[in-house]
Amino acid sequence: MNSHSKPLDRRTFLRGIAGATLSLPFLDAMAVGSVASTAAVPMRMVCVGTGLGFVPKLFFPGQTGRNYDLPELLKPLARHRNDFSVFSQLDHGTEGVGGHGGIHAYLTGLLSKHSKGLPEANISLDQKAAEFVGVQTRFQSMQLSSGGSDANNTLSWSNSGVALPQLGNLKMINGLLFQKTDPSQVKHLKGVYTDQVSILDLVKTDADRLIGKVGARDKEKLDRYFTSVREVEKKLVQSRAWLDKPKPSVDYQLPEDADGLTFSERIPLYYDLMALALQTDSTRVITFASNDIGHDNGGLGVTRGYHQLTHHGKVESYIHELAVIERFHTTQFSRFLDLLKAVNEPNGKTLFDNTMSLLGSGMGNASSHSNKDLPLLLAGGGFRHGEHKRYAKDKGRGSETRAANLFVSMLQRFGLELDQFSSSSGSLTGLEVA
Repeated sequence: MNSHSKPLDRRTFLRGIAGATLSLPFLDAMAVGSVASTAAVPMRMVCVGTGLGFVPKLFFPGQTGRNYDLPELLKPLARHRNDFSVFSQLDHGTEGVGGHGGIHAYLTGLLSKHSKGLPEANISLDQKAAEFVGVQTRFQSMQLSSGGSDANNTLSWSNSGVALPQLGNLKMINGLLFQKTDPSQVKHLKGVYTDQVSILDLVKTDADRLIGKVGARDKEKLDRYFTSVREVEKKLVQSRAWLDKPKPSVDYQLPEDADGLTFSERIPLYYDLMALALQTDSTRVITFASNDIGHDNGGLGVTRGYHQLTHHGKVESYIHELAVIERFHTTQFSRFLDLLKAVNEPNGKTLFDNTMSLLGSGMGNASSHSNKDLPLLLAGGGFRHGEHKRYAKDKGRGSETRAANLFVSMLQRFGLELDQFSSSSGSLTGLEVA
C-alpha cells in the first residue's frame, strides 16, 4: 500500500443491507504511516497434549523394536504394550522451535508465525481430520482442556491460522453432549443461527471495495479473516441442522461438584466424557490439553508446582516429584484405552481399534526448553503396534524424519487421500496398518 494513503480508522466496519455490520481485525492500513457395514464404522482421532511433555529418560525406551524394557512412565501402559507404538527422534525441525512458544506446534508442525502465506496456514492435525468429517456428527470436533490454557498450549488451529478455544467446564461438556435442549431454547437458537449465518454475504460489496484499497499484507489478513468468518458460518449451519435431532441418552452420572474437584479427580471425568462422545458418534475428533495441575498441586501429593518441577535442572528430588505427575498422565491415558477397548462396534472390532489415540507434547525437554525429540505415543487405530521406533536424528543435513510424517499416516488412516501435511516428506516409514 502507498505510504501516503490515508489510514483506515480502527473502528472501520463493513456495512451491508439491512444494517448488517461486521467489524474488522487490525490491519496495517489502520496504522498511521505504516505499510452398519465395516465401511459404515467410522475412524476416530484423539490427540492428548500434556503441556510440558515428559522427562525423556523416563519416557523413551533404551532399546528399539518389540522387546524393549518399559521405562518408568510407560509402565502404567504395560497391559497395552502390543497395542501402541513409541516414536523417538521425531520433531518439527526449526519450524517448531520456540521453547514454551513452540508447544503450540505439537499438532501443526510449525509455529503460528511461520504460517504466513501458506494455503492452510498452520492447520492442526485434528482440524484437518475434522474438515473431512464435516457435518456427519453433531460436533465436527471438540477441543477440551483441563485448565491453565493459553496461546502457547492451544492444540487446535484452523486453516486460517486461528487458535480454536478449548472447553474445560465438565458440566458444560456433559450438557453439550447429552443434556436435552429446551424446546423454547431450540426455537430461539434457530432464529439466532438464521440471523447470523449470512452476515458476510450482506457486506460482500463493501468487503470487495475495501480489499481493492489495501496493500498485499492487508489483503492476506482480510482473506484469513473472511475465511474464519466463513468457518463460523459453516458451523452455525451445522449446529442449526442438529437442533431437531435428539441427543443420545447415556447411563453416566457426572459428579455434582465435578468442576470443583482437584486435577487428579477431574482428569478421569474428561476421559469418561471423551469415550462417551466417541461411542455415541457425537464427534469423531477430540483434542485434550492436560496442562496446569491447578490448586493443591493437583491433589497428587507433590510439594511444588508443575511448571517449577519441569525446570528441574537434573535435581533428583524435583525429577522424582515430576515423575509422579507424568506417571499420572500415562496412567489416565491407559485407563482411557481400557474404556475404548470395552466398547464393541458393528464391524467386529472395538472402539479402541477404530480410534487413533495420540499422546504427546510440543515440548521435548522442558528443563532445557527444547522442542526437539518430541515424546509421541500412538495407540489403536488399526496400525501394527508393539514397537519402539527410532528415526534418523537431525544433524543439520535436512535428512531427519519429521513428526508430520506420522500425521500424514494418521490422516491417511482417517480416510484422507494426501501425501503431505505441514513439513512432512511423506508418510511415516515403518508404521503399517495391521
